[in-house]
Amino acid sequence: QVQLVESGGGLVQAGGSLRLSCAASGRTFSAYGMGWFRQAPGKEREFVAAISRSGSSTDYADSVKGRFTISRDNAKNTVYLQMNSLNPEDTAVYYCARARGSLYSRSSTAYSYWGQGTQVTVSS
Repeated sequence: QVQLVESGGGLVQAGGSLRLSCAASGRTFSAYGMGWFRQAPGKEREFVAAISRSGSSTDYADSVKGRFTISRDNAKNTVYLQMNSLNPEDTAVYYCARARGSLYSRSSTAYSYWGQGTQVTVSS
């Protein structure tokens, strides 16, 4: 059974930065694409960023492009989300997810394992 554990969330002022981490169990981490999603109160879960299994290819939602950076360290079974220039609209629970295969997607249905989420709150 694969487990994903997010960390790094918290309260930050607008304009600040946070770095989320997602540690994965298992020995096949490098075989799968990974993604970050978020869900704000009263809203549906939405795609934030994704990365290929090697880390050579990434994708971002338009709302975070240029501010967020996804990366991974396959030796540590960890994927990261560096978030800069945060604004109150970024407030949400952030989830990491493992894709069903080596590719990644903007669709949540392409992911088979999910973490429990970490809260990010940006104050104005």
